Amino acid sequence: MSNPLNSPPGSAEWVPRSSLEVIGLIPCGGQATRISPLPFSKELYPIGFQPGRDNKPRPKVVCHYLLEQMRLAGITKTYFILRSGKWDIPAYFGDGAMVEMHLGYLLMGLSYGVPYTLDQAFPFVKQALVALGFPDILLQPDDSYARLIARQRRTQADVVLGLFPCDRPEKAGMVDFDETGKVHLIIEKPLQTNLRFMWGAAVWNPVFTDFLSQYVVAEERKFSQEGNLKPRKEIPIGDVIQAAITAGLRVEAEPFERGTYLDIGTPDDLVKAVRQYCQ
Repeated sequence: MSNPLNSPPGSAEWVPRSSLEVIGLIPCGGQATRISPLPFSKELYPIGFQPGRDNKPRPKVVCHYLLEQMRLAGITKTYFILRSGKWDIPAYFGDGAMVEMHLGYLLMGLSYGVPYTLDQAFPFVKQALVALGFPDILLQPDDSYARLIARQRRTQADVVLGLFPCDRPEKAGMVDFDETGKVHLIIEKPLQTNLRFMWGAAVWNPVFTDFLSQYVVAEERKFSQEGNLKPRKEIPIGDVIQAAITAGLRVEAEPFERGTYLDIGTPDDLVKAVRQYCQ
């Protein structure tokens, strides 16, 4: 498969690196088992309030914060990738007018982890910068995505990870990086570590989009060759990024020293978020 970043100027696929469109991707494949039962998709859990047309408070759902941060970064097109049954998400956000964006909805195929979910969007984002956001996460600062995009534009890294302080490494993808911002290692959910930062947002270019798609294809081929004898395990997206580092792709970090990360898909963080955003 040809790479739009490596094609010569004048060819049909050539796109100047500095002018690549940024498209948001939001995987919505989780089942919210940790906070179940819920009468709706966890992405629509009300966290805090926003003014309505009559200037009176109206509930604000958790995913709305992510879309606002993407919009603040200049992103105007975003795809939700949905598990079957999460029809309340498109019913709520519609075409995106509510958040001044163009929203599209794709259906996930194989349910073996976030990489498989994201790969469903490959035909739609293969020549764009991708901004990955998790819809049940509340991030600060609000300009997180603007800063990630700015770093990618400046350094032309294949992947830029947004890093956040973490005191629960056993629940996160912890990142080892140096003073220049180069990422050397991602460790998924270590029981013990001296690393201080986890990653919670990302921006990547078509080189990594292509790498991700090929990784998924290779995993499917390997599973087929094993004769389906081993039970299927979900693959974290951090494993794919680590494989990209090993393969020589350039991965950089943008640490937010005073940033915060709340995962409302966990009971403890859900309680914190409701209390913090409803004050």
